[in-house]
Amino acid sequence: MAEVKIFMVRGTAIFSASRFPTSQKFTKYVRALNEKQAIEYIYSQLGGKNKIKRYNIHIQEIKEVKEDEITDKTIRDLAKLDKIIM
Repeated sequence: MAEVKIFMVRGTAIFSASRFPTSQKFTKYVRALNEKQAIEYIYSQLGGKNKIKRYNIHIQEIKEVKEDEITDKTIRDLAKLDKIIM
């Protein structure tokens, strides 16, 4: 079984491209098995919540980070868990 890693994804996205396009920077922490899945998660989250098309999302950097470098509290708490019981 593969181990879940934590990735930091940094980039820019163009919001409201049809009316007044504004470019905003973003930094997201993502739990994924590899970089490809992390990028796909970013596309689906930004596209689903903000209705941004994939071609308006530009990823500049993606790197694996350690637990002590994470600033997002939710991801940090999930990383500390040994197992999840449902």
